[in-house]
Amino acid sequence: MTRLINVTIDRPLGYQNEFGTVYPINYGYVKNIITGNGKEQGAYILSRTVQTPIESFDGVLIAIVKRHDDVETKWVISSSGETYTAEEIYDQIEFIEQYFDSSVYLVD
Repeated sequence: MTRLINVTIDRPLGYQNEFGTVYPINYGYVKNIITGNGKEQGAYILSRTVQTPIESFDGVLIAIVKRHDDVETKWVISSSGETYTAEEIYDQIEFIEQYFDSSVYLVD
């Protein structure tokens, strides 16, 4: 049985951060899971069925992004049944991960 993970979206598709980067996907956090930087777990949302800004998302963990030069790891959450290669995932998250030495690890 696959467990759905709820992500609260705080940077919806189209969000622009203080550096001028526009988010091409929804991004948020998983409540009550605290990471190495003392904040809640960050999560990229990849979904072929959700192509608009959203406030929350229920999906499954499909990958972990390990930042080798940072204390954070990021989760990649997708709609149940959708699959992506590591390369497809990186192409979607490169807008932020290009600033880090990161690797994408698929979750079975």
